[in-house]
This record gives sequence, C-alpha cells and structure tokens, in this order.
Amino acid sequence: MKDRMYVEIDSNSSNESLARIIVAAFLTKLNPTASEIEEVKMAVSEAVTNAVIHGYGEGEGIIYIECFAENDEFKVSIKDFGIGIVNIAQARKPLFTTKEDEERSGMGFSFMEIFMDNVDVISEPGKGTTVIMKKIIGRDGGD
Repeated sequence: MKDRMYVEIDSNSSNESLARIIVAAFLTKLNPTASEIEEVKMAVSEAVTNAVIHGYGEGEGIIYIECFAENDEFKVSIKDFGIGIVNIAQARKPLFTTKEDEERSGMGFSFMEIFMDNVDVISEPGKGTTVIMKKIIGRDGGD
C-alpha cells in the first residue's frame, strides 16, 4: 500500500494540536499501536512547535505537512519558509535553544530523534527548514 497526504496550516501555536490529530489520523491506515501513534504525535508536535517558535518567530506563515505511508514505513515532512537554521548540528544538540529568555528546553530535535527511527533536517538561513521523519510501524510488538 502506498498513500500520501498533504496539508497546510497557519503558523500559530493553537494549530499544533491540529497537526498532531491530522497526522495521527493518516497514520492509522498502517495499523499502529497506541504507543506508535503517541510517539509520532510527540515528534510532530516538536517539529510544528519549532516551525512556529523558531521558524516564524510566532509571526505569520504557513507550515506544510506531508505524510507518506508505504507498507510498514511512515514518513512525515514538516516544512516552513521562516528564518532557517544557521548551524543545524548545533541546533540538534540537546539543551540548545535560541529562545533562552522564553523558558525553551532545547530538546525539540532530541525528542524527535527519540520517538522516530530517522530524522533529517534541511535548512537554509532566510529560506526555511524542512524536517523529515521516518518510522517503521509494527516493530514494537504491540501494547
């Protein structure tokens, strides 16, 4: 089975839960466990929050979400056309944040990496960021 879903949402923090629900609904076609659904939702939440807070600085913009499902592989892409990331390696380090004054933990990418099998980050300063996450569904042996 091969399937794709694409959606655009406004870059405001209230849409983070909408993104989680949309992606989880699409994921159900692969018959995931409850744990797998929660893991994907957490990773999506972190990626969307990064786009809202860091990509657009809580300003106006669009977040593009694209999901793919084929056999047991799930892939989700979260894209923004915000400020981009100057140093991706540094941004991926645990506890690194550009918003220290806003009580940000700097664990967004770390959480994505914990919950997903693979996380790729493509970014260019001034042009935006794309986070592509993959997860193989059905490996955790059930709930």
